[in-house]
Amino acid sequence: MAAAERTDHALERLIFFSDAVFAIAITLLIIDIRPPHLAPDANTAEHLQALADLIPNFLAFAISFAVIGLFWMGHHRAFALASHYAPRLLGWNLGLLGVMVFMPFVTGYLSANSTALLPTSLYCATMLVAGLFNLKVNFAVTGSPIVSQHASADQIAHVRRRGISVALGAATAFALSFLGPHAGLMGLFSIVIWRRILERIGPYRVRR
Repeated sequence: MAAAERTDHALERLIFFSDAVFAIAITLLIIDIRPPHLAPDANTAEHLQALADLIPNFLAFAISFAVIGLFWMGHHRAFALASHYAPRLLGWNLGLLGVMVFMPFVTGYLSANSTALLPTSLYCATMLVAGLFNLKVNFAVTGSPIVSQHASADQIAHVRRRGISVALGAATAFALSFLGPHAGLMGLFSIVIWRRILERIGPYRVRR
């Protein structure tokens, strides 16, 4: 019983720490968006123009907020199937969290240079690295000895398919980013397409 309690406690600490890092990363996104400071006698048109100038920042914020939020949802979904702790989780999970913390930087870089090729490519490359770490974490959590004995094969397959689709979608976005900044960002929507393709392929054979 003592060993089981230590295992449960370690798993809970990992999940709580991960949730905190996700929360910090998603909060940091807004810090780079500075409210415009205008002269006291500025008129409404000038205020509207100042806000309009921030549209690329707001768009980048919205995209990255959704990205980090979806990664957190996937993390939550995967760990909901876990009931045991294994030390090998730490490295891969920290890698994923490290990329999440890096997201505010690439978001700010992208919003400040939205028409340039490199910032978009770097953003999509960051997404790809996050997708690969996420995929590794998903497979580790849904495999032996971490996964709960009560987790069904369908639940495990669902988590793994979503992880695979994120990695494939990010790889597609990274490849398209070299065609142009907008092409790379639009490529992120291929995640949904990849998920549908994987679902149509048929049942995913699960090895615990």
